[in-house]
Amino acid sequence: MHDAPHAPIPPAPAHWHAIPHEEVAGRLGVTSVGLTPEEAQARLATHGPNALPESPGRPPLLRFLAQFHNALIYFLLAGAAAALALGHYVDAGVIIAVVLVNALVGFIQEGKAEQALRAIRNMISPHATVMRASRRQSVHARDLVPGDLVLLEAGDRVPADTRLIRARGMLIDEAILTGESVAAVKNEAPAAVEAPLGDRHSMAFSGTTIAAGQGAGIVVSTGPHTQIGRIGRLIADVEPLATPLLRQVNAFARRFTWLAIASAAALFLFAVGVRDYGWSEALIAVVALAVGAVPEGLPAVITITLAIGVRRMARQHAVIRQLPAVETLGATSVICSDKTGTLTRNEMTARRLVIAQVGLVDITVSGIGYDPEGALSWDAPGDAARGDRAEAPAAAAAQLLRCGLLCNDAHLHAENGVWRAEGDPMEGALVALAVKAGLGPERERAAVARIDEIPFDAAYRFMASLHRDPQGEAVIFVKGAPEEVLKLAGVPGGGVWEAAIARAAAAGERVLGFAMKRLAVAPARLGFDDVRDGFAFLGLIGFIDPPRPEAVLAIAECRSAGIGVKMITGDHGVTAGAIARQLGLAEDPVVATGADVDAVSDAELVDMAARTSVFARTSPENKLRIVRALQSTGAVVAMTGDGVNDAPSLKQADVGIAMGRKGTEAAKQAAEVVLLDDNFVSIVAAVKEGRTVYDNIRKMIAWTLPTNGGEVLAVIGAILLGIAMPMSAAHILWINLATSATLGLALAFEPTEPGVMERPPRPPRAGLLTPFMLWRVALVSVLFTLVSFAVFFQSLWRGQELEMARTLVVNTLVVMEIFYLFNVRFLHMRSLTWRGALGTPAVLLALAGLVAAQLAFTYLPIMQAIFDTRPVALLDGVMIIGIGAALMVVLELEKMLLRRLRIFSAADM
Repeated sequence: MHDAPHAPIPPAPAHWHAIPHEEVAGRLGVTSVGLTPEEAQARLATHGPNALPESPGRPPLLRFLAQFHNALIYFLLAGAAAALALGHYVDAGVIIAVVLVNALVGFIQEGKAEQALRAIRNMISPHATVMRASRRQSVHARDLVPGDLVLLEAGDRVPADTRLIRARGMLIDEAILTGESVAAVKNEAPAAVEAPLGDRHSMAFSGTTIAAGQGAGIVVSTGPHTQIGRIGRLIADVEPLATPLLRQVNAFARRFTWLAIASAAALFLFAVGVRDYGWSEALIAVVALAVGAVPEGLPAVITITLAIGVRRMARQHAVIRQLPAVETLGATSVICSDKTGTLTRNEMTARRLVIAQVGLVDITVSGIGYDPEGALSWDAPGDAARGDRAEAPAAAAAQLLRCGLLCNDAHLHAENGVWRAEGDPMEGALVALAVKAGLGPERERAAVARIDEIPFDAAYRFMASLHRDPQGEAVIFVKGAPEEVLKLAGVPGGGVWEAAIARAAAAGERVLGFAMKRLAVAPARLGFDDVRDGFAFLGLIGFIDPPRPEAVLAIAECRSAGIGVKMITGDHGVTAGAIARQLGLAEDPVVATGADVDAVSDAELVDMAARTSVFARTSPENKLRIVRALQSTGAVVAMTGDGVNDAPSLKQADVGIAMGRKGTEAAKQAAEVVLLDDNFVSIVAAVKEGRTVYDNIRKMIAWTLPTNGGEVLAVIGAILLGIAMPMSAAHILWINLATSATLGLALAFEPTEPGVMERPPRPPRAGLLTPFMLWRVALVSVLFTLVSFAVFFQSLWRGQELEMARTLVVNTLVVMEIFYLFNVRFLHMRSLTWRGALGTPAVLLALAGLVAAQLAFTYLPIMQAIFDTRPVALLDGVMIIGIGAALMVVLELEKMLLRRLRIFSAADM
C-alpha cells in the first residue's frame, strides 16, 4: 500500500485482475488509511455516481399511438369505417374495441428493456463499508469512487467491481454473472490475463454476494463501467424483435390490404362504368365487399387463442409474460439452455469413491442429489471378492466416508419430503454419502467430537479438523484439492492417483482428496505446523451435478421434433461436455469455450454455432453473439437463463425463458417466459403447447378466410352478372360476427393433434398461408360461392321472393361453415372419425349457441324486422343440412386425394 495519494487517476487498464494489488493501489492512489473525504468528492465529480444510468424512454402518449402503426390495424379501421357507412354502429364499435384492446396490450407490454435495466439497478448494494481517512464508515453505494478501500464480509452484496487486497476464506456467489452454481473461491494473488470472468479469483464484482469469509479490496470500476453495468448497456443496445406470428400477420395484412383496395376500386369503376350502377348503389356494393373481405373477428380470436395457450402453459409451469411468446415457442428451432438446475438437478452428488486396495478400487454410489437413499458397490480386483478380503474395500471406504463426514460443516434436512443441504453443496453431498453407507451424522459427530479446525482457504486449498475419538486419541482429518492433500500425505506425483484424478475430471466430476493423521497428544489449537506432513491418504471422491432424468427424455423429444438443443454455461468445458454426453445432446458433442468465441469473427461464428453443442465459460457478450449467429441462419431461438449475465441474450432471443426459482429479477424482466420449476422438461412441454396454439390459429384462419372469400366472390359475381346480390351487407356482417363469436372461438380450444412433436419446426420465413392453405381457401371459397348462387337461383326459380332467397343463402352458408369446422379441426389427419364426430365441449357449446342464434335470425319477428328475413320451411331446412354434409364429404375426399398424391409436402401443409 502506498503512503501518498496520486491525484490524477490514469486510464483503467483492461485487466485489473491480472495486476498485483500493490500496483493497483499505486495506480489509483490508494493509501493504507483510505481516501480523504475531499479526494473522494473530487473523484465522484469526475467519475459520476456508482449507479446505472436511467434510460430516457418515449413519452407514454407516443408509445400508445405507435401501437396503431400497423397495416392490419389500418385495415381493421377501414372495416370499421365501412360498417359505419352502412349504419351498423354496433359492428363498428366491436371492431374499434378490438383495435383498442390490442393497442392497450402492446402499450402495457412494451417497456421490457426499461424494466430489465431497472431490475439490474436494484441489484447494486445500497450501502458499503469503506475506510476513509483512517475511519471505518458506511457510505451510500452511489458515493463509491475508484480507489475507495472497501471492507467485505459474509452476507454483503459487493457494491462495485473490486480488486481484492485481502481474502480470508472468501467465497463469492457469482451465479448472476457467470451462471456457476458453486461459490467462487477468492484470493488476492493476480489471475491470468486471459482468465474468463468465472476464473478471476482476485476480483469481487458488483451485485454478487459474499457467501463466506471476509476481506478487503480496492474499488476499480463503478456504475456503468462495472461488469453488471456493461450488461446493462448490452440490454439497452438490443433491438426488440417481432415474433414470427406478428411478422406473418403484418405481411399478410399488407398484401391483403392492397388487394382489397385494388379490388374495391376496380369493382366500383366496373359497377358505375359498365353496369350503370348509381353512385350510391355502387358505393353500397363496394362497402359490402369491404365488409365481406375484412376478417373482423381475426385479431380477437388470435388474441383469445394466445390467451388460452397462456393458461395451458401455466399448467406446464411456464408463465407467459407476453402473449405472442406463446406462438413463438411453437416456432422454436433451437433451444439454448443453461446447464445448472435446468438440465441438471443443481444438487451435488457423490458419484464415485477411489480407494487403494490391491491397486485402486472404484466404488460407485447410487442415488441422486441430497436424498440419502442409495448404496455403494464395487468390483474388487483379483480374488479380493472372496472371503474376508471382500470386507477390505468396505473398511477402507468407511475411513474415507468418516473423514468426509467429520471434516464437514454441512447438515441435511427434509422439507415436504425433499432433502436440502445447509452449507456447501459438496459438503452436503458428503453427508448424504455417509448416510447411504450406514453412518449416522449426529452419532458420528458426537462420538468423534471436533476440537478445532482450519477453515478452507484458497491460499492453501484444504480444510482440516481436529477431533478426539472415543478412545481419547487425537485425529486430524483433511479434505481439499487432491494435489494438495497428496502432498500432505507425501505421495509422489505422476502416479496412479493422478491418473484417477484425470479420469474423474474427464467424466465431468469435481474431485476432492481425503487424508487423516493420528496424534499421541491433542494440541490445544490446530495450527499449520500440525498439518505439514505425516498424513495417510484415504482416497478420492468424485462429485457431479447429475442430469435430470426427465431432461434426457425431453432432449430426445426435441431431436425427434427437429429442434436443436445447445448448452451455454459458465461451467468448465470438460464438465459441461460430460453432462452433454449423459444427456444425449448429440452423438459426439462439440465443446467450445468463451475464448474460442472471442477468437472468431461474426461470420465465422455462424458456422461454429451451428456445429457446436456446448459453449462453456461464456461471457454475456459471448451469449449475445451466439444467439445472433443462430438467428442469422433463420433459426427461431429460445434462450434460458437466470442471472444478470443472461439478460442481454434473453432479450435478444426470439423467446427468452427465465428461471422462476433461482432467476434474478433482471432475467425475468428481460424474458417473455418464466419457468416456475426451472426444469428443461417444462420448456419442451411449452414448445408443444406453442405448436398447438399455432395449429389452432392456422385452423381458425383456414376456416375464416373461405367464408370471407365466398362472401366477396358472391358480391363480385353479382356485380359482374348485373343481378341482385344474394346477401345484403347486413347479412354478411351477421354471418361474420355470429360465426366468429361461436365456431371461430371454439377452434381456440382445440386439443393437441397426435404427432405434433414429430413434425419439424415450420420454416421461419414461411408465410401465414402455406401452399396447402392457399389451395384450401381458394377451393372452399369457390364452393361456398357456387352453392350460394345455386341456392339463390333455385329459390328464385321456384318463385320465392328475394328476401326468402337471401334468407336461404345465409342459412346455407352458416350450415356449410358448421360442417367445414368439423373438417378443418384436423389439418393433418382424417376428420371423419368417431373422435372427430364427437367434437369437444367447446365445439358442441359453440354449435348450440350458433344454432340458437340462427334460429332467432330466421324465425324471431324482431330479427326478421332488422335483417328482413323470412321463415324457412322444413324441407328447405333438410336440403340445407344435406348441402353441408355433402360439402364435408367432398372436402374429406379432397384431403385424402392430396395425401395420396402427395401434392403438398409436409412443409407446405
